Amino acid sequence: MNLISGIDVSAGALNAQRTRLDIVAQNIANAQTTRSSDGLPYQRRVVSFESELLKKQGVPGASLQSVKVGQIMPDKTPGQRVYDPQHPDAGADGMVQLPNVNLAYEMVDLITATRAYEANLSVVKNGRQMAMKALEIGK
Repeated sequence: MNLISGIDVSAGALNAQRTRLDIVAQNIANAQTTRSSDGLPYQRRVVSFESELLKKQGVPGASLQSVKVGQIMPDKTPGQRVYDPQHPDAGADGMVQLPNVNLAYEMVDLITATRAYEANLSVVKNGRQMAMKALEIGK
């Protein structure tokens, strides 16, 4: 039984969740950005994960499955349009295109990613404790 490979799997999941937390924070920070570098309103970003097979060392054909960030894609759903003729980004009709960021969804995503991060961190801590106990038994 190799505890280190289990910790490696959790470390990959920790990195993936950290990226997810960064993207959620970016979405929340830009929830009111009506003009980005391309001149359009900010578009919400979504992280997709994919599994990654990690070969165990020394055991042919055996593998562990971890998770990694597949890609970070913009959400194509349109944002809300509001009437605000005084806004600098208002069109000729006085309508302003807002970003497609829904703060309630982002907060749910933030809580989910935080809980997943905490769960993986707990796995790493428990794996470390088990390895330390195994070393104590071996003395």
